[in-house]
Amino acid sequence: MLKTGCVNKEILGAAAECGHGDQIIIGSGNFPLDSQVNPDAKRVYLNLMPGVPTSDQVLKALVSILNIEAGKMILPPEVKEKPSVFEAYEQLLPGVELKTCDRDTFYDACKKSTVKLAIACADQRAFSNILVTVGVVRSEGL
Repeated sequence: MLKTGCVNKEILGAAAECGHGDQIIIGSGNFPLDSQVNPDAKRVYLNLMPGVPTSDQVLKALVSILNIEAGKMILPPEVKEKPSVFEAYEQLLPGVELKTCDRDTFYDACKKSTVKLAIACADQRAFSNILVTVGVVRSEGL
């Protein structure tokens, strides 16, 4: 499944173990990674200091090594304006289906056995968590 890029050995190893349909959560600086993620998921803590790295920086690294086929983000129904971080996700994942859901639905999705990797970043922007689904890599000529 690996393409190229990303230098974090924990992320590379966990990504190499992911198959089609497995999922990866990039949690913001406020996301409760320890209590709201599949207990069997590999956890990687990248949160260095407030705002470093951001969730879209982490996503950019993942996109360099994996095909992503879907994404899910938190967006409560009462929030009417699309958060700016969603634009960054759309730019990094052109043509990828990105859905939104409420917080409880998102947390439930993060607890599923398909979540194999949980990455803590330090993003402080509202609604900057993203759960991505690993896609397939097709060989040319097939």
